[in-house]
Parts: sequence; C-alpha cells; structure tokens
Amino acid sequence: MKAVQVVARGQVEFVEAPKPVVTPGHALIRCHRLSLCGSDIFLIDHSDESRYPFAAGTTGHEMVGYVEEVMEPSNGVKVGDLALVMVPAHEAMAEYYVAPVEFVLVFPDKTPIEEMLQAQQLGTVIYAAKKLPNIIGKRVAVIGQGSAGLWWNYMTRRMGAIQVIGIDLQAHRLQLSGRYGATDTIHNTGGDIPAAVMALTGGHLADVVVVAAGESDTVNLGISLVADHGFILQFGVPHDRFVNVDFGDLFRRCATLQPIVYATREPGLVSTYLAMDLIANGEVDVK
Repeated sequence: MKAVQVVARGQVEFVEAPKPVVTPGHALIRCHRLSLCGSDIFLIDHSDESRYPFAAGTTGHEMVGYVEEVMEPSNGVKVGDLALVMVPAHEAMAEYYVAPVEFVLVFPDKTPIEEMLQAQQLGTVIYAAKKLPNIIGKRVAVIGQGSAGLWWNYMTRRMGAIQVIGIDLQAHRLQLSGRYGATDTIHNTGGDIPAAVMALTGGHLADVVVVAAGESDTVNLGISLVADHGFILQFGVPHDRFVNVDFGDLFRRCATLQPIVYATREPGLVSTYLAMDLIANGEVDVK
C-alpha cells in the first residue's frame, strides 16, 4: 500500500508499506479523507531528532474511511461502514489502517464526509473545554483562528462568554471568526495586542485566554492578555519542547495556566460523539 513517511525533519515522502493485518477486536479501514492538524506538523518539523525517521503512516490522525474487514468482537462495526477513526498514535496517513473497534465511530446516516471529518477537531475542543472555569458573562480571547480557534469561538460563546475576541497573524483567517462566534477580531501585526484587547473591552484584559496556536511566543502573548486571577488554556501543541515562559508575569497576575491534550484518551470518546451529533443534527455549520 502507499503511505506517507516522515524520513527526516521536515522531509516527507510517499513510500510502499505492508498492508496491515486485522486482529481480533480490530477493523481494517480504507482511508477516504484525512486532514492535517497542528500536532501533525509538530511531528513533521519539531519532534526530537532521535525520533526520525518515523514509521510509515506517521503522521495522520484526523481520518474518515470505510471498514473493509473486521474481526470479532466487533462492537457493532460492520464491513461497509463509513466511520470517523481515532488514531492516538498518529499512524494513519496511509491507504489502510487497522484500528481498535472502539476507535471506529460509525457515521450517522446521510452526513456528508467532509462535514463529519470536522467532528474530530470539534471533539478535541469540547473535551478541552471541560477544563475551563465558569465563563458565563466573561470576556474570552482566542489566540489563533485556524479550525481549532474557530471552534473555540463557537464553544466559548455557547458556554456563555459575553465577548469573544479572535486574534490571528493572518487577516484572511479572521473573515470566518464572526461566523463561528467571535464578537471582535484583532489582526496581530506585531503591535500592542494587550492595548488592542483593552480598546475592545472598555479597558479590561481577558478573563479567559485560549491559546489555539503552537508558536512558542503565543504562550507569553496569552499571559500578557489575561486579567489578574484569570485563566489561560494552552490548547495548541507547542512547537518546541522547552518554552521560555515569562513566569514572573504569570505569577504577578495570579493566573492559572492549564495545558490540555489527549482527547483520544477520554473514556467512551464522549466529546467526539457529541461533536458528531452536533454536526449530524445541523446545530453547527461546517459547510
């Protein structure tokens, strides 16, 4: 089968690899759609040097595919099912992938494939949002307006935030921010972003900051935007293992900094199933 392999830092090739063999309690998935996440980019460009080359199929974990074979116990998964597949080890960038049946989330009827693929990303946001404090009536800043940041706009507004400010380096990304819930946007061109936030809030910093980007300097940007006794959620996967954090600033603000990752370890994948339900029922617009 064809597969993608990260053979060296920043170097990706198509290779031939053995087709995986199904074992009991697993399903063979033929990949139909696969998208890239920031965590995939981390493995391609920013992982420890000792980890290269990765195994064929790395990196890929946002996958939709068809079940071609399944071995009991099947958990109700059947040959021919179209499913969103969870891939905790990021090894699905190949024509075929063998997944434990509990990681094969069968599509609801008549839901377009391109729409349901977004359930993986939305599911991670729902999972991470459980770490947030009560944000009813609070001001939220979301750093990064890629797909994750847009879902954070949606989620924080849905949770009761009175103001959601989307921030990004790329002006074109901000065009969708309001559609997903942002009340305001800031194009980060290197200016005084804390001052820009306060200009939008009547002189206040953000009660909650969600960092939905992986650049190391976004950690300190998040600290600079949070109000005293505020909350920072580090959602974006840092590109660097060691980050130079302005801990003195964080300390003086008495703020909480909470990292969050591994939605695939959630028992029952509850958040991802909820994301699938929201999309299938048309409660969120992913067109």
